[in-house]
Amino acid sequence: MKIFKYLFFLILIVIIGGAIYVATIDGDYQAEETMVMDVPAAMIFSEVNEFKTWEEWGPWKEQDPNMVVNYPEKTSGEGASYSWNGDESRDVSIETVKVIPNKSIDQKVIFETPFGDSQSEMYWRFKPVEGKTKVTWGIKGQQSFFDKIDMLTEDKSMRQMVNPMFEKGLTNLKERLTKKMQQYSVNIDGVTEYGGTFYMYVTTASKNNPKALERKMEQMFPQVARFMTENDIEMSGQPLTVYNQINEDSGTVIISCGIPTTSKVVTPQESDVLNGYIEKTKALKVTLTGNYNNLPEAWSKANSYLAETDFVKNEEIAPFEIYITDPGKEANPANWETEIYIPIKRKDKSVLATENL
Repeated sequence: MKIFKYLFFLILIVIIGGAIYVATIDGDYQAEETMVMDVPAAMIFSEVNEFKTWEEWGPWKEQDPNMVVNYPEKTSGEGASYSWNGDESRDVSIETVKVIPNKSIDQKVIFETPFGDSQSEMYWRFKPVEGKTKVTWGIKGQQSFFDKIDMLTEDKSMRQMVNPMFEKGLTNLKERLTKKMQQYSVNIDGVTEYGGTFYMYVTTASKNNPKALERKMEQMFPQVARFMTENDIEMSGQPLTVYNQINEDSGTVIISCGIPTTSKVVTPQESDVLNGYIEKTKALKVTLTGNYNNLPEAWSKANSYLAETDFVKNEEIAPFEIYITDPGKEANPANWETEIYIPIKRKDKSVLATENL
């Protein structure tokens, strides 16, 4: 009987010692990964804020292809949630508890463990950095006594398990959004009638490439908008750029960036902002849906199409672009819509006769 008594005390000592050891383990944990993406913060936020997109870039599906995802009625914004379970993963649910649009998302994560549910705090941070976005994805919490016992069965720490998954998820997210941003289409709408409009504008010279033009426009459109606001001039349409003179040899252009208004406006003699008028004209209309850096291709396709018609450019009226989509309201460049108008007139009969020979 004594041997059983000694075994009992030995087991009791082991249990007490083990409990003391587990109790001394630091239960606080935090793991996070950061990645800089050449993607607008608003676009990243929108993707992360909607749980139904997580299957496309989340790291868990690759580890457990048989996982089953469950969606409630609300899947985006505060109060949204989703959950999953699978062969290789424990049951997990995530709920969004706080959202600051384009800046941060705070979430609650519940993991099912052999000792009951374990809760952690997950967080996302989106910070603009030199025209890009620094994205931080992290998790933190405090392990209970039984959570720490559960972790003793693992051969990796919480950070060692989580960080590779977060890094993979951020990489997937970056690749997915980059691909979405690169989508574009050019549609030849054909010959149309442009009704004419007055517009307030400023003029400058620029290199004729998307980056140089974008830098100029970023300065010029706000200048015109401020002038119109300060002088109570009504805006009556989308911003436009008139290509007054294009020099193919030097790769330069003289442009006027403007905003339509309802009528003619007489400006002070010293004003840099002037009033102009685009005449009513027959024009070839081409629509680009996508990033502005695809405009050269859209113009090239327009010119190629025009060369196959009975029309030529009307040199008396400058070609122009109208920016239908406000980038400040639509984060994804793939959805930006730009209309190109090339004023045209019919070819002379003598030219047509020569071409038909």
